[in-house]
Amino acid sequence: MTFLARTLLAAWLAVSFAASSHAQATQTSASADEAMSSGEVRKIDRSAGKLTIKHGPLRNLGMGGMTMAFRVQDPAMLDAVQVGDRIRFVAEQPNGQLTVTRIEKQN
Repeated sequence: MTFLARTLLAAWLAVSFAASSHAQATQTSASADEAMSSGEVRKIDRSAGKLTIKHGPLRNLGMGGMTMAFRVQDPAMLDAVQVGDRIRFVAEQPNGQLTVTRIEKQN
């Protein structure tokens, strides 16, 4: 293989890798956004580490809208919201327990 052919191949591989990495990052971000659900904080139970949320569908878990209590992954999440706040959040089921893993206050 000539020097020019090796150089062109290396450049093509670098561009392909960069495009693939960008596509994966975009896909991961889109997946995280798809997992976000809307809701309203109804109760904060700091001693139990739980939030009660009235929420719409949790598409990533195949659940309909309802009001229910969730554990929080990080206790600091409890201090980031107040009762009545409109939120977007991600709920997952690590170890079979419904847990808020990400939360954002809505304006």
